[in-house]
Amino acid sequence: MTLRTVNVTRYITPLREGGSLPALAEADDDFKYVVKFRGAGHGVKALISELIGGVVAKLLELRVPELVFIQLDEAFGQSEGDEEIQDLLQGSRGLNLGLHFLSGALTFDPVTTKVDGLTASKIVWMDAFLTNVDRTVRNTNMLMWHKELWLIDHGATLYFHHTWTNWEKQALSPFPLISSHVLLPVADQLDEADAFCKNILTVEIIRKIVNLIPDEWAKVAEEGFSANDVREVYFQFLTRRIEDSNNFLNEAQNARKTLI
Repeated sequence: MTLRTVNVTRYITPLREGGSLPALAEADDDFKYVVKFRGAGHGVKALISELIGGVVAKLLELRVPELVFIQLDEAFGQSEGDEEIQDLLQGSRGLNLGLHFLSGALTFDPVTTKVDGLTASKIVWMDAFLTNVDRTVRNTNMLMWHKELWLIDHGATLYFHHTWTNWEKQALSPFPLISSHVLLPVADQLDEADAFCKNILTVEIIRKIVNLIPDEWAKVAEEGFSANDVREVYFQFLTRRIEDSNNFLNEAQNARKTLI
C-alpha cells in the first residue's frame, strides 16, 4: 500500500471552483494532476482527509483518480504574477497531494445518471464512516468519465480533526448529516454494503492506511502531538467507527425511510 511521488514541473491554472484553491499542474511523469496544497485552507488536515478518503474508496472497489504525493520545489512559483497564488505556492513547499486529472470528465447529475443500488450503498456507507459532509445534491463531488462514476474531493471528511477534542465521542457519532447524501434515495443495499466494507477494512488494513500519512504532515496536524500520536488517533477513530458501524448504518437506513 504505497503512493508514487512526483515533482511539479509546470503550474497550469488555478481551479477556483474549489474552496481551497487547488490547481491543475503537470509533473515530471508527464501527467497532469489536480494538486491539493498544504498551504491552503485547512492545511495538512485536508490532505490527510483526502489521502485516507481516496485510499478507502479504492479499497472498497470504487473508482477514484490515482493519488500521488507531489513535491513542490522551494523555487517553484516565484515568477507567478498573482500574489494570492504566489503566497499559496510559497506556503506549500514540500510534500502535497495530487489526483490524476480526468480530462473531459463531467459533473455527476443525479437526475440524468442512474447509479446501481449496491454502488450507491457502498458510497453512502463510506461517507457515513468517514463523516463526509460534502456529497450532496448541491455539491456531489462525483464525476462521469468514460461513462463511469468517479469519486473526487474527500477533503471534507474526518471533520473531527479540526477541533481534535472529544474525538472518542465523535467516533461514535451516528452522523445525522448523512440524510443530505445525494445517493441516499437509491442506496437500497446498505446491509450488504456494511458487510462488504467491514470485511475489507480490517484492523490490519486500517493500520496500513494511517501509516501512509507522511511524518511531515502528521507533525504539524496537531500541536503537541508527535507524528505517531497523530496516526494513532486516526487509527483509533477509524477502528472504533467500524466496530460500531450500526450507529451510522441505522442512521442512514432511518433517514432513507423518510425519502422513499
